Amino acid sequence: MKVLLTLFLWISFVGTPDLASIRKMYSDVAKSEANAKDFAAKLATVSHNDDKILVAYKAASILVDSKFEKKLGEKIERFKEGAKLLEATIKSDPSNIEMRMIRLSVQEDVPAITGYKKNIKEDKKFITTYYAGQGAALKEYLKDFVLQSKSFSEKEKQFVK
Repeated sequence: MKVLLTLFLWISFVGTPDLASIRKMYSDVAKSEANAKDFAAKLATVSHNDDKILVAYKAASILVDSKFEKKLGEKIERFKEGAKLLEATIKSDPSNIEMRMIRLSVQEDVPAITGYKKNIKEDKKFITTYYAGQGAALKEYLKDFVLQSKSFSEKEKQFVK
């Protein structure tokens, strides 16, 4: 019985990645195929029932990983899978600012031909409106994102400075 409990706790601890390490990896995920693959591997154990923020990062990992698929059909399927998962996750908690940031980061980098750019203005406004009410660690993370984002003009970036 003691062995089973130890095994269960070990699997629970090892199975779900911690949010801090995911956030740290996310800023570099689209820079290379190796980064994308490492990120996807780190989130492989995340399921639909886990923390919704982790599920949103998993969706982003699928979307970014789709960029590196060799076959067009597989690229499109992976992209659709990731977009569907991200949209469903945001729908389950539309007031989550971090999930909105994840979607904005994806949408500002995907080609226009995908048609997946429709929430940029909405997410920018949401982040701008609710930024001040976030905790210190999340505010710092959001600030780093906004300052490097292509979606915010220099004038718009002033709210985080």
